[in-house]
Amino acid sequence: MIAEPAPSVVTAEHASFGHRVGAHLIDAGVPVFALLVIARLLNRFHHSVVPIALAGLGVLVIAVFAVWNTLVRQGATGQSLGKWAMGIRLVGERSGAPVGVGRALVRQIAHLLDALPLYVGYLWPLWDERRQTFADKACATIVVRVEA
Repeated sequence: MIAEPAPSVVTAEHASFGHRVGAHLIDAGVPVFALLVIARLLNRFHHSVVPIALAGLGVLVIAVFAVWNTLVRQGATGQSLGKWAMGIRLVGERSGAPVGVGRALVRQIAHLLDALPLYVGYLWPLWDERRQTFADKACATIVVRVEA
């Protein structure tokens, strides 16, 4: 017998699959754009030590941005830049409050669950009542629309 999920105290509308995908594309697009700029600079200076320095600096900047955007910003406010742009927020399923840096990190690691069975976990919000991925279920989080 499958246990019923714990009731949510959050009354905000759950974020649509399209809003979640849009937020992810924005969050992933910023580092990709940065990589394209770095690649263009590397091509310009290909006969010196500059490409190695730029590549190293670029990787560092992108890593710092990813940690800040996905863990620090999203953990503290519930919104990465992508979620902010799409008008959605990550919150605790029971509290309705931002999840904090530690839980945001655990949720990012839990996204491996979404990828394992042929990425079905990422598609789960299409038919799930609370529009949760497997990672959201494992971490008791939901993504909701920001009330205007």
